[in-house]
This record gives sequence, C-alpha cells and structure tokens, in this order.
Amino acid sequence: MFVDKVQISIKAGDGGSGCCSFRREAFLPKGGPDGGDGGNGGNVIFQAAPGEQSLLDFVYNGHFEAEKGVNGKSKDMIGRKGRDVVIKVPPGTIIRNVETGEVLADIDSAEKSVVVARGGRGGKGNARFATSTNRAPRERELGEKVESMRVELELKMIADIGLVGFPNAGKSTILAGISNANPKIAPYPFTTLHPVIGVVQYDDFSTLLAADVPGLIDGAHRNVGLGHTFLRHIERTKMLVYVLDAASVDGRDPLEDLKTLKKELELYMEGLSSRAGIVVANKKDLPESAENIRNLKKHLPKGLKLITVSALTDPDLTELKTLIRTELEKRNIPHYFTPRCTPITEEDLAASVDPDEMD
Repeated sequence: MFVDKVQISIKAGDGGSGCCSFRREAFLPKGGPDGGDGGNGGNVIFQAAPGEQSLLDFVYNGHFEAEKGVNGKSKDMIGRKGRDVVIKVPPGTIIRNVETGEVLADIDSAEKSVVVARGGRGGKGNARFATSTNRAPRERELGEKVESMRVELELKMIADIGLVGFPNAGKSTILAGISNANPKIAPYPFTTLHPVIGVVQYDDFSTLLAADVPGLIDGAHRNVGLGHTFLRHIERTKMLVYVLDAASVDGRDPLEDLKTLKKELELYMEGLSSRAGIVVANKKDLPESAENIRNLKKHLPKGLKLITVSALTDPDLTELKTLIRTELEKRNIPHYFTPRCTPITEEDLAASVDPDEMD
C-alpha cells in the first residue's frame, strides 16, 4: 500500500529538574550546596531515508517521544541529556504543524536531517544559586516541560525526471525499460495506482531517478481522476517526459493529448508546464503512428525535444536514456544522484605507474 500523507504525534523530552543538596562529610558540617543541574530533554529529529518511498510505516506507528533529561544529583552531578528520537522519512517529505499549518521542515535531499522539536531545558541545581550573601540556597529549578505536537507528513517525491501522460500511453513500460523499476504493466487504463520511482543507470556508473505517476486526464487540476493525489509528486522533478500514444490506440489525438497535459500541469502549478521537457511518441511500431508522428513534428511546442520509441520492440530504450541525460546536462541541471565512482581510463593507469619501477 502506498501512503503519501499521514498525521503523527511527536513530543520532545522534558528537561530534568535541578537537585537541592548540601555537601555533608566528616569535619565538613557546612560544606555548602552541591545540587547538580538537570539534563536537557531529547530532540525529535527527522532524517532522510533514501531507500524509502512511502509513509506507510507511520500508519501503524503514529506516536514518537524523545527521552526526558535525567534529574541532577548531589555532589554537583549534572543529569544526562535525554536521548534523541530520529524519525526516518522518504526524501521529499514535508513536515507541517497540523494546528497552525506552518511548515516545520522540508526534507528535500537524501542527506538532510532537521530538528523539528527541541527538548526542554534542564533546571538548575541549588549550587547555581549560591552567592556571597546566600551561602545555603534551597532554590532549584524544575525541568522545562514540552507539549506534544501533531504534525502532518506529506510526501512529494524527489526525482530527476517525471513521466506524465494519459492512461495506457505506456509510461510504466518505458520506466521499466530505462530503469530498475518493476511497475505493474497491463493493457488497461490506470494500471498504475501510485507513483513508482526507478533508478536509471549508465555505463559510467552515474545514475538518476525517474518517477512514473498515474495517468492524468482532462480536469486533473480540479482533482478529476487521481488528480491532486499524485500531481504533487512531479512538483520537484527537474525535467518532464511527456509520454504519448502515437498510434492513438484509445482513439485520442497525441498532439491534443500533449496540449491537455501541458494545460493541466500549468493550471495545477504555475510554471510547471514550462519546465524542461522531452516528448516521447510511443508505439511507433504500429502503422497508425506514422501520420500522428508527422503531425507532432510539425506542431511540436517550442523548447521540447521529440523522440519516437517502441517500448515493445526496444525494451532497453538506449536512445531515450541517452537523450534524457544529454538534455539534463545541456541545461546544467544537477542530478540527485552523482556518479558512484569514476571509471579508470588508460591515461589514469599510465600516470599511476612509477617509471622507476618499470623494467
């Protein structure tokens, strides 16, 4: 089950209380105050977990509480700080205060970690209140109490490219061809019911992320069909890949589909339709596609690159993978995933050899 919005309760740890104590040892009847301070409460920290793609775990575990700070003790012993609680969420998760609507954190990268709720301050022990005129204070501070908070987690997936198109256009088949994803593929509309992320790998070990969202239809910006439920998942994509049914298998005109898709994206979020994009005319192996492809080439909107593919006859889609990377690099768009390692060239090997060690 895919979950991209959920509410949970979080609470930082209360601060430990200060201690009221006096030093008592043999031959020191008036040793003075020695009450230590209480420790601070633990924090609630949200941390990106790159391997996660859903908020499903929070449906069954909706309460998180950090540890309280330990109370101070005699002999000027300071209480230990409460342990933090670290909540791991998928990259792209937004944390909001349910009561005020304030955005508390945006986990918008795979390395990000944010303290959302800070623990209470520990109270001072009576040793802190000693003065020249008050040498035996009995005052101490209680630890600061922290209220629990109801927060909403909303997932907006992070990906380099987002595949958008009408139902049954072949988006899932294309995602399976260019990445390591294994989405459900079937010859009927709305086969994809939730976003799917795949990792696209290249020969030089560099990678990028591709997201396939459920098919859009006319009126998606008004939440028609699956509408707003999944449109949010393409907000963060760096480039859009419009997948069109070039053979008009469902009786739709590919050019009109492209216009409708761009209109729905723009109505949902201003500027989204003008993002860098590639138009993929799928099903070119069918004879009905020839006329539609010619029409697309003639009326293709400015700034979009057209490529014709057949996800059925060319399962690797090498040309499409190359074009995606070329267009990202041409626009100086950074990838979310950088090369894991750099291939060693013959020049590198030659430079690494010590001439003195050569025969």
